[in-house]
Amino acid sequence: MKAMTLFAAGAALIALSVPAHADAIDGDWCRADGKRMSIHGPAIVTPGGGKTQGDYSRHAFAYVIPPGEAGAGNNVAITLLGEYLAHAREGAAGAVQEWRRCQPGIS
Repeated sequence: MKAMTLFAAGAALIALSVPAHADAIDGDWCRADGKRMSIHGPAIVTPGGGKTQGDYSRHAFAYVIPPGEAGAGNNVAITLLGEYLAHAREGAAGAVQEWRRCQPGIS
């Protein structure tokens, strides 16, 4: 019994020493229609190619579409649903857009 307790305690310590890889919204995102965006902290390169700042949290991002792009002035809210999937919505009633992490080598 004592050996089992020591083994369990050792296994727990090993598990705690492995670095956690929490998902975050940061990175390059691709849509099935070929559009791309890139989020790094509060900075975003929008699907229209503009650079702007937004409201960043680890699992969500919101920004206003910059002038010169389709939908300029509209709010966009992006929510991370998993490590490889995010949903975006333009405006309160906009359709949900599905975004996936870009494959390596695509940005």
